Amino acid sequence: MPLPRNRTVAMVATDRTELAAFLRAQRARLQPADVGLPTDGRRRRTPGLRREEVAELAGVSDTWYTWLEQGRPIAASVQVVDALARALRLDPDQHRYLRTLAGLTTPRAETVTLGGEPRLRRLVDAATPNLAVVYDCHLDFMAWNTAYVRVRHDPGAMPADRRNLVWMMFTDAENRARMARWEPAARSVLSQFRAAVGRVPKDPRFVELVSALTEASPEFRVWWPEYPIRDFKAVTVAVEHPAVGRIALDIYQMRPVEHPDLLFVLQIPSTEEDRARVQSLL
Repeated sequence: MPLPRNRTVAMVATDRTELAAFLRAQRARLQPADVGLPTDGRRRRTPGLRREEVAELAGVSDTWYTWLEQGRPIAASVQVVDALARALRLDPDQHRYLRTLAGLTTPRAETVTLGGEPRLRRLVDAATPNLAVVYDCHLDFMAWNTAYVRVRHDPGAMPADRRNLVWMMFTDAENRARMARWEPAARSVLSQFRAAVGRVPKDPRFVELVSALTEASPEFRVWWPEYPIRDFKAVTVAVEHPAVGRIALDIYQMRPVEHPDLLFVLQIPSTEEDRARVQSLL
């Protein structure tokens, strides 16, 4: 049900109020020497930088910045908000918060590199006997546990530049043979991948993957131009394991707060019988 018009306006006004308060608080914590400005030695009537000093550092007019701190309904571009973040010496967390208050896309948090985060390995290992895997923003495999290897497949056996969920889903014959319903699963993965690519379409890794997948997979080649977009939905998949038979797995997706670009996927055996089959493979 859509929000009443007056509620929507109130929410926007609240955002402006929070943005103005945040800017004032950040300005108050800085001294001219903190940002490389000269001081005249006289005591200031108010703590922190003056509005005109912040405006000068950010390259905007005094009037425009004053209106922003007053919570007036004016628009701020990405370039201007980022300039304010630099002028106010905001750290990455504060910068993302400023962008959020301004109604802009938040900059990416610094992500981890393959093998560069032991916490990920401990996280997936602690999930055993559930299957656990962590992907980066390109759906490249970052970490996985033994249960995932024994039930699904071993990402470590794939070439480093092809250690990717979408590549595995569309080109790995063994994985395809094990999935009781491959097409719905493949389309679901493709939908998430399409949404990720849409956010940064010129990312070199995405460009390379799309090109390689278009050449390697007939299904990918046909489905990709259809622009499949579908958010993740709770689902149970069935794996036909050659050693123990069918294993039903409930799929969950989560993102670590400290690394929002990463995707943590947990695959939990649906029944005690399914859990016993996984345990037998361990």
